Amino acid sequence: MKFLFDLFPILVFFGVYFATGDLYTATGVAIAATALQVAFSWLRWRKVEMMLWISFALIAVLGGATLLLHDKTFILWKPTALYWAFALVLGVGKLWKGRDLIRVVMGQQLSLPEPIWGRVTWAFVAFFAAMGVLNLYVAYSFSEAGWVKFKTFGTLGLTLAFMVGIGLMLSRHLQDEDVETKPLTEEK
Repeated sequence: MKFLFDLFPILVFFGVYFATGDLYTATGVAIAATALQVAFSWLRWRKVEMMLWISFALIAVLGGATLLLHDKTFILWKPTALYWAFALVLGVGKLWKGRDLIRVVMGQQLSLPEPIWGRVTWAFVAFFAAMGVLNLYVAYSFSEAGWVKFKTFGTLGLTLAFMVGIGLMLSRHLQDEDVETKPLTEEK
């Protein structure tokens, strides 16, 4: 359910775009859908995750500029701005504070050796930076409809592939706390 909740504005954007063929209408609806997502999150859980706030701020500002100035450039840059914001936050957190923010998020569920958390953080930084560049390439090299399809399905597929790759990498390094604390016994 969380996955579908996170995808809600993107799916609404895609649906409205292909129903109307109008990027401006789809952008307005995406702004409203993200605002509803923030409101629902607050009413349901009494908190709004930082990533949702960042996403809402970017869609409100860049989507709003798209509507106000009637210029598609701003909404085309929105995914890149979001990806680069994530890369920047993760990279600055690691370099400036020495913190692996991925560990902050995932550390409760995973027990990994210390150096692995750094590799995971830098993998996410590289992925988000590359996704930002890829979005700009698609936005300026393909049709508007092609960009919308990429934004909806291409980025989703690439993100899932990246997460599977991260999962495979992490599976080699997971530390089983029970194995470390229990002595092995020999069966007779």
